[in-house]
Amino acid sequence: MGRRGAHVARHRVGQRRSAPSAAPAQAAPAQAASPQAAAPGLTEYVDPASPASQASPAGPAGPGAGNGLAAPAILRAARSRRGSPGGSVGSSKKSRKGSRGGLIRAIGLACAVGAMVGFGLIGAAPPGQAVAATVKEFLLDWATGRYPQAAALTTGGRQAAVALSLQSAYSQLGAADIQLSMGPIVAHGTTATARFNAAVDLGRGGLPWQYQGEFQLRRIGSAWRVDWAPSVIAPGLHPGDRLAVLTTMPPRAQLLDSAGGSLIPPSPDYQVGVYPDQVTNPTTTATALGQVTGLSSEALEIRSQILAAPSRAFLELIRLEPADYQRMRPALDRIQGVVVHQVLENVFGSTAPAVTGTVGTETARVLVTAGAPYRRGITVGTSGLEQAFQATLAGTPTTEVVIESAQGNPLRVLRSWRGTPGHPVRTTIDPAVQQAAQTAVSSSATASAIVAIRPGTGQILAVAQHNVTGSPVIDPLAGQYLPGQAFTIVSAAALLAANVSVAQPQPCPAVNQVPGGQTFVNVPSPQAGLGPNPTFRSDFTHACATGFASLILNPSVRNLSTTARQFGIGTQWTLPLPSFAGSISQVSSATSPSAIAAEAIGTGNVQASPLAMALAAGVVQSGAWHVPSLVNTPAAATTAAQRPFSDQIIATLQQLMHAAATTGAGHAAGSGSSAVFGQVGTAPLAGHPHLYTVWFVGYSHNVAFAVLVLSPSTSFDPAARLAGQFAASLHG
Repeated sequence: MGRRGAHVARHRVGQRRSAPSAAPAQAAPAQAASPQAAAPGLTEYVDPASPASQASPAGPAGPGAGNGLAAPAILRAARSRRGSPGGSVGSSKKSRKGSRGGLIRAIGLACAVGAMVGFGLIGAAPPGQAVAATVKEFLLDWATGRYPQAAALTTGGRQAAVALSLQSAYSQLGAADIQLSMGPIVAHGTTATARFNAAVDLGRGGLPWQYQGEFQLRRIGSAWRVDWAPSVIAPGLHPGDRLAVLTTMPPRAQLLDSAGGSLIPPSPDYQVGVYPDQVTNPTTTATALGQVTGLSSEALEIRSQILAAPSRAFLELIRLEPADYQRMRPALDRIQGVVVHQVLENVFGSTAPAVTGTVGTETARVLVTAGAPYRRGITVGTSGLEQAFQATLAGTPTTEVVIESAQGNPLRVLRSWRGTPGHPVRTTIDPAVQQAAQTAVSSSATASAIVAIRPGTGQILAVAQHNVTGSPVIDPLAGQYLPGQAFTIVSAAALLAANVSVAQPQPCPAVNQVPGGQTFVNVPSPQAGLGPNPTFRSDFTHACATGFASLILNPSVRNLSTTARQFGIGTQWTLPLPSFAGSISQVSSATSPSAIAAEAIGTGNVQASPLAMALAAGVVQSGAWHVPSLVNTPAAATTAAQRPFSDQIIATLQQLMHAAATTGAGHAAGSGSSAVFGQVGTAPLAGHPHLYTVWFVGYSHNVAFAVLVLSPSTSFDPAARLAGQFAASLHG
């Protein structure tokens, strides 16, 4: 900030500084005699670096200015700002840490947080020093909140009105820090022009507004007086005008599906606000609104919004989603002046809520808890992709310092900080597949989820979730569940890689005790149809756990955990959302037969998410495994697909899964359709002794998917029926 003959110091709100311990250099007589020098909280000293302190000779300062004399003193003023009815409200940066700032704040230059005044003078005689003394006293009185005393140093005929103008100019700013410094003073006989520099920290993010002010002075008799006009506060102000800070949040950008359509359809929300000229008591209304909405600490900011806004236009203060509005409605109806408008906006709804997550507005708990700045129109992602891409979607606000008319119409922009718009994020979600999945799970009587992917690419096409009161919530992407017999897709691949024939006989007893002593039981019992001589093929078709517990112990079968990783289970990859790739114990020569058997039928230490199992099904459909992806823009890193199995193994797995889905344990999925392939499974739900995870893992045409249902029954049918309904919707 430009200044002449002044050492500049910065002072925060509520800080008080004393004179330096060293003796100050000699000050000019006019300054030493200043009545302000003895004011409480003020300290005067000479800048050791100033020309005056070094007794340098005066020199020319410019045309008509006479001899040059650099001002020898710097004054710092400190005053704690306290809120009072009708008065100014403010505090230091430290004390404002938990406060959330407003949007429209009328401002003036010195409802002082703390001010530093230094000055330079062009003019050589004692009259010049008298001008400087008047300028100094005026700025210090203004800066320290001594408005009547400042007004007395002006030519304003109604000094009470001048004092009110100086006070009210800042009453709605809430600045965190102010710095004033004197510029040059040019005297011409009985008139003079004084310049000053102002640096205003607008708070709520610390935007710095710096400008140079200027005012005229006249000598009346032996005294100098500030020639009063609103432009004394800031250049360009006229009677009836005011300064204001306008902050505008850009519209939140959208999460898009793979076709470019919005995943956030228009839905009702409620704008709670006021018409300022209909508010009888802004303080009472703001306080009540803060209490009802959980923004009690922001009552002063809400009041500032009401006072500073155009009087006849609707001022939206808070946006509520329908459930919150219905809960608060009785209390809102009792607040004088509050008006509620219902509108349709792309904010709260979602066609894929398990992916998009949710959005909060001004009352979001995450904002209140963090003490984030209160801003009208702010949105914040509280979960899902809305949270993961908050900075991308929300953009940044535009802030302007403007001159407004008495009606609140912007007349002139004094300073602007341009914000940035939010940018949309395109996902891999296919709208048709997502709708089919959401429709299917919504028909379930129990908690359920479906995850669908594009085989060979790993693109996630759908994530649907259905919650039921009193039941655990399924996490489709990051949940960790026992896959049960659905894991025999992996076990079968390991057997085929070891050249075990699907025609190899393998009994399917109700109970099977394997070497090592562990006993396995078929849950549920396989249907009739296994025949007198069950085989590897029939055991898979009918999800026979006891048969696979013995099959996997074939000495030619290699490490089961290695095969699992070829299906992507237990590998390392990440998504923008929490996710789980699955896990399986490392099998070695020291691993007991019981542990290997348990892994083979999806119990033991095997865990998987619906996403991980959908990716495994995709390997059977396409022969390739690919790292999953959920967003297209911003583009994720690409990797090549892996083809871990021979074409013969893939073809055999496809035959096995088709039989299981049409004539075997998963027949409820493929009844009447030849296009459904899959395997079922069931296992206990950890921590819930009366609930089971029931799976259908498979594919239909070019969509691979996993269905998970939490059921009190071990029957495969609830998951298989949802799978059939989902597959039929894809091609219906």
